[in-house]
Amino acid sequence: MTVEATTERVLRLLALLQRRASWTAAELAAELGVTDRSVRRDVERLRALGYPVQAASGVGGGYRLGAGTRLPPLLLDDAEAIATAVSLRMASGGTVAGAGEAALRALAKLDQVMPPRLRAEVRAVHGATETLVGPGVQIDAELLVTLARACRDAVRVRFRYAGRDGGERERSVEPVRMVATGRRWYLMARDVDRDGWRTFRLDRMREVAETTWRFRPREHPDPVAYVQRSVTAAPYRHVARVRLHAPPDRVRELVPPQVGRVEDEGGGRCVLVAGGDDLDWLAVHVARLGFDAEVLEPPELREAAARLARRLAAMAAGTG
Repeated sequence: MTVEATTERVLRLLALLQRRASWTAAELAAELGVTDRSVRRDVERLRALGYPVQAASGVGGGYRLGAGTRLPPLLLDDAEAIATAVSLRMASGGTVAGAGEAALRALAKLDQVMPPRLRAEVRAVHGATETLVGPGVQIDAELLVTLARACRDAVRVRFRYAGRDGGERERSVEPVRMVATGRRWYLMARDVDRDGWRTFRLDRMREVAETTWRFRPREHPDPVAYVQRSVTAAPYRHVARVRLHAPPDRVRELVPPQVGRVEDEGGGRCVLVAGGDDLDWLAVHVARLGFDAEVLEPPELREAAARLARRLAAMAAGTG
């Protein structure tokens, strides 16, 4: 076999190891069309080049690409390269502190090595896309890494947390998952001291540190649904339930998940659950959706809607 063919096969082996967490020697041999012995030789070639390919012996053993001192070059197919470039373009205006600059650097490197045909496709997507980014709170990337690692390893985390009253308290939690709403990042975790599930805003956390205390993961609510319920209802003085005569999917197109929760009632109707500190504000936003609506609770929202109706009527008549 020529040197070129061997090099191509080794690169294919590296791509396979990047694609999946673990492979058996037989699986790699079948993918590459070679013997197990050839796979072992190619693994040694990768190790000689500095790639930390780890091997596990015995039943179920195999090969996996471990973490090294440097990030190895990624081998991307056409679809992966386009998706990565577009994602980096979106990340350049994101809410992770420092990520925008890093994304632009990575995008510049990727653009430099892209074949012209792919570069043209990516630039066509960029040229046809505008990003509308609302005001958000930037989160330190190191904080995200710390919490992600704690979620993965089931390790308790301690931090100081600023409440809505401005006071800070120390919290000890067992983290489950982070949820991003587009404007803010949240952590769903079990509060150890309060023995219950809680939602924490990452921008209110201070002095976040992993502990050495590992915990046994337990059954928990769906993180996305739990965080959505928390951010749409719990922080507010009023929680409104309004029946809308509209398909739930249509309402979800108009109401972001961090603003309201939509419950399907069937028959082309749904219930919108949304929180707010001002009932007049809630009445305005429900009315502007443009659907027939029925206030289920609280009764005070009906009074706010009546006040709004009188104001609008006076405005239309020119007597306001």
